[in-house]
Amino acid sequence: MKKINITISGGLGRMGSLLIQKTIQDKQLKLESVTEQKSLTKNGIKYDKNSIYSLKNTNVIIDFTKPNCTLEILKLAIKLKKKLIIGTTGFNKKQQEEINRSSKKIAILQSGNMSLGINLMQYLSRILSEKILKEFQIEIHDAHHKMKIDYPSGTALMLGQAVAKGKRKSLEKLKGSVFLNRKGNGKKGKINFFIKREGTIPGTHSVIFQTAKETIELKHVAKSRDLFADGALSAAKWLAHKKPGLYSMHDVLKIR
Repeated sequence: MKKINITISGGLGRMGSLLIQKTIQDKQLKLESVTEQKSLTKNGIKYDKNSIYSLKNTNVIIDFTKPNCTLEILKLAIKLKKKLIIGTTGFNKKQQEEINRSSKKIAILQSGNMSLGINLMQYLSRILSEKILKEFQIEIHDAHHKMKIDYPSGTALMLGQAVAKGKRKSLEKLKGSVFLNRKGNGKKGKINFFIKREGTIPGTHSVIFQTAKETIELKHVAKSRDLFADGALSAAKWLAHKKPGLYSMHDVLKIR
């Protein structure tokens, strides 16, 4: 069976380093290239800048970087007709619109979280939100390591969007208060976010529906970053055979 050529964008980052290791170990994949902000060689791996040269022989690019870098990769991917996995989070509205438009030209799979558990949790959050009474207050709790910059996380926003979809409204209309490393009383009738950025937490997320009498909680604890890398590589194998369009992990996992 012919191997799928993979490019890892942001190869020196935490996720990038893990993706390199797992791509090399996977018999269905070939590490075609790795990109970074500057060219160098480290531990036998060659890192090149994002360019037509560094991407020309790849099949799928996997990007876990920052929004500006992702958009740079996106432009090159369109020019070369390459498929793109986007695990980067923190895009503003204009940047997201550019990704949406680009998916008409190339196959893009975008997800704020690549794990099976989180995507199932997102699905269940929507169902609960559809059925739950309006008297229930809704909270989303989001805990990550202190190096994570964006908040709420891409995962927390995914969960918020699922809850909002269950209410047949947009997250923009239902988003309430956001508390970073502090307690607070959220707005009634809104989806309120409680954020922690401390230590080395890979990622813990909860969706909580509660009244004074009872609490329903969906919770996911990431014990290792491996599950995100494994999910991204599974997504790359799936996307390698797809036509242009904007896909998510729900498509890979057939969750609807």
